[in-house]
Amino acid sequence: MFAKLLNQVEIYLGYFLGFLMFAIVVDVSWQVITRFVMSEPSSYTEEVARFLLIWIGLLGAAYAYRKHAHLGLDVITRALQGRTAAVVQKITDVTCFLFALTVMVVGGANLMTLTLELNQMSAALQIPIGYVYSVLPLSGVLICLFALERIFSPYQKIAGHDLAEANQE
Repeated sequence: MFAKLLNQVEIYLGYFLGFLMFAIVVDVSWQVITRFVMSEPSSYTEEVARFLLIWIGLLGAAYAYRKHAHLGLDVITRALQGRTAAVVQKITDVTCFLFALTVMVVGGANLMTLTLELNQMSAALQIPIGYVYSVLPLSGVLICLFALERIFSPYQKIAGHDLAEANQE
């Protein structure tokens, strides 16, 4: 049940990331057109591109974590075999969970709340910066959910090995 829900979250997250990437391409293209063709650069496109890149980077990190696509997360476990690989992977997943919970969810929520309370606005768009920072706790929650799935899943692939096979060794 939990895995099916997270599969749906992953699908929608992928679509949303695709939309954000399309939006950043349109935004940067518009910046190039207004700057070099119309000789009058748009005042907001650089800020929009920066904010979109922040959202793409952080949500993309959550998406990549779910897909086991982070480069640094499997370097050690690829070199290990069986139960040792499974234990190291579980430790890695718990560490990722704790980092996402403390830094991204708690710290990100505090940062977002503080900037909203201080009414800090972006320079060009004049939107509250807290809206931009809201991606920190959002992506942190996603990483926490994906990490919990890995931590409590007895049958997962670890560095090319099935955990069920590792437990039989």
